[in-house]
Amino acid sequence: MTMKSIHILIQPLYAICFLLLLSTVAKAQQPTVVVDSSLLDRINTLEQQANYTKPGEDHFMVVGLTTFGFVRNKTTTTFGGSSQVSKTNSLADADHYEFSPMFLWRHGTKFLLEFEPSFSGDQLGVNWGAISYFALPGLIIRGGYLVLPFGAYNKRLAAGWINKFASDPEGVTGATDYAVEAEGGLQAGSMKWSYDVAVSNGFKLNPDGTTQNAGITDNNKNKTITARIGWLPLSNSSVELGASIMTGKVGDAGTKDENVMANLYALDLNIVENIKPFQLNIKGQYSITDISHADYINPVDSSTYSFNNHTTTGYVMAALRPVSSKSFIKDFEIAGRYGNYTSPANSLFGTKDNSLALGLNYWLNWRTVVRYTYEAIKGTNRVSEALAGTPGAVTKSNSMYLQFSIQL
Repeated sequence: MTMKSIHILIQPLYAICFLLLLSTVAKAQQPTVVVDSSLLDRINTLEQQANYTKPGEDHFMVVGLTTFGFVRNKTTTTFGGSSQVSKTNSLADADHYEFSPMFLWRHGTKFLLEFEPSFSGDQLGVNWGAISYFALPGLIIRGGYLVLPFGAYNKRLAAGWINKFASDPEGVTGATDYAVEAEGGLQAGSMKWSYDVAVSNGFKLNPDGTTQNAGITDNNKNKTITARIGWLPLSNSSVELGASIMTGKVGDAGTKDENVMANLYALDLNIVENIKPFQLNIKGQYSITDISHADYINPVDSSTYSFNNHTTTGYVMAALRPVSSKSFIKDFEIAGRYGNYTSPANSLFGTKDNSLALGLNYWLNWRTVVRYTYEAIKGTNRVSEALAGTPGAVTKSNSMYLQFSIQL
């Protein structure tokens, strides 16, 4: 409510007060006038509210992002000397369309409220919903539904207008969860350090050995701890090295798997360097997921089996843009990415994938991009025959993306 609107509300109250005063004098015919104290309290409260909100103390803002695109895919699966081919094409498919406005409300100088709903894949969900308290210089305390600080990709690079490609690296681990978080940074001479620590409900173990978010109600009494530390060794902050860990129980309480642990580790790299006339951008991440021993039920014959539940995934990306050029080519950017994803052998989701992506981006401005991406993924099946798998089967997936993305 603005000051002008508040004063408009106050004026009738002054009039009412004046009329009550005259009425009291006329009826009592006494020189002493008594005014209702509750009316004075209401007037005083409105005056305080009119003077409470000062410019710069409270702000409301809407930002966010939207991504729209076209994808065409050809998938060829070869096993036992025979091949099967499937072709698809789609506008705004579930993986490559998103509309996510983010509502930001800064309350005073210490509190920030953030809420980001998202419409994607014909469903309405929430990417982010948290309140942040700026406790000290270099310390922010946050609580709510937020992206956990494991690695650098999901929290910093996954947004469509930041990502250099229309697709995400295959198998990159990340999670959004209900959590309490503390993050910040500090100066150490010419170097800088950043830290990010979160305590969340964590994951639960699925019957096939994969994991998923436990949700708003934890499936056990243990909490998952996620932490990342970043080191910027150069004074211009052009290089950052990061290390992350995520650890917690994933088994349901009261079951034989209640002590099953998930331990994840990651290393990440970020380099942004200007080498005239180019800007060089290199990013990479490598992560390991280890889930301790558990017994699973074979869906074929209901027998019990186990496997070494160890997954690795990683990618390295490089992009080059002639930002210092004075011609129109300064708005173009070329990019390449190599990735690997290896999940456990003899599991229901066992595979070994290698991917290569090439991209050409055209930047309309600093936050709006049109991109073309071509990606080829070759996967080798590692599911054993005992689990009705086809070990050795090779799947080749070739995709072409045309995408528009903007930060609002």
